[in-house]
Amino acid sequence: MASMRDIKRRKTSIQSTQQITKAMKLVSTVKLQRAKARAERSKTYFGAMYDTVHDIIARTGHMDNPYVSERDSNRKAVIVITSNRGLAGGYNSNIVKMVAGSGLDRKEVDIYAIGKKGRDLLKRRGFEIKVDHSEVINEPLFSDAMHIADEVLESYRAGEVGELWLAYTGFKNTVSHIPTLIKLLPVDDETVPGEGDGGSDDSSETDKKSSAGSRAGSDEPKVSLSLMNYEPEETEALELIIPKYVSSLIYGALIEAVASENGARMQAMDSATSNAEEMIGTLELQYNRARQGHITQELTEIIGGAEALSS
Repeated sequence: MASMRDIKRRKTSIQSTQQITKAMKLVSTVKLQRAKARAERSKTYFGAMYDTVHDIIARTGHMDNPYVSERDSNRKAVIVITSNRGLAGGYNSNIVKMVAGSGLDRKEVDIYAIGKKGRDLLKRRGFEIKVDHSEVINEPLFSDAMHIADEVLESYRAGEVGELWLAYTGFKNTVSHIPTLIKLLPVDDETVPGEGDGGSDDSSETDKKSSAGSRAGSDEPKVSLSLMNYEPEETEALELIIPKYVSSLIYGALIEAVASENGARMQAMDSATSNAEEMIGTLELQYNRARQGHITQELTEIIGGAEALSS
């Protein structure tokens, strides 16, 4: 059994750690409230932009445009949003596991990393980190999203990559944060307009497409999509719309990721504080038992000494 001194020293150490986790929980709670309000304000525009672009593609049908047609390159650009700090439970590892298990060939993937934790974890798994924008996640701005969008779109237009994906943690509520992987480009019309909301709910892109396919095979009457006219012509319109579409989705993902990070850290620190409380209670019990045993031993020695003197 550990000595009273060792038990007391460990109890003091855990109490110090508990004070830190309590403080971190309070800080995360305050940050979460601000990030949550910001995410809720942007969610409507975020989802509307996603639905609108897919509605345009569905109504227009096939067109010869690089943003819609398949590209020759097999390489894929994946924008991965994680955090710069740890102590957030499985927030970062869940995103990395999702990207690694998505079926994308890591030899043909260029990672645009936003967040040091995801960057380091993906690098250790053999992914190529093409660009690091980790500083963006500290205080996301729409100008940051536009800069990243311009960068990946330039690579896309040049034919260096054939697909553009976005991996982030969607914010559903304070305790529910959903790792999400969505395909940004090329835009296809497989998703029924109105089915998706930019990945902010608990359904994956595969689920959305499966839902669309099951609806098409049902007895429900098909909705007739009217032709869409463009002014100016469709190529010029898409050249203006698609960059805004990509920028908006990246910005929305950044905002939701920040809210999810603070929510995950708040939960992790709350669990750590509760665990510390349990450990302190266990150590107090051990300390009292050790103290009682020490007192009993001293009394036994005193009584034994007194009997020896009287005999």
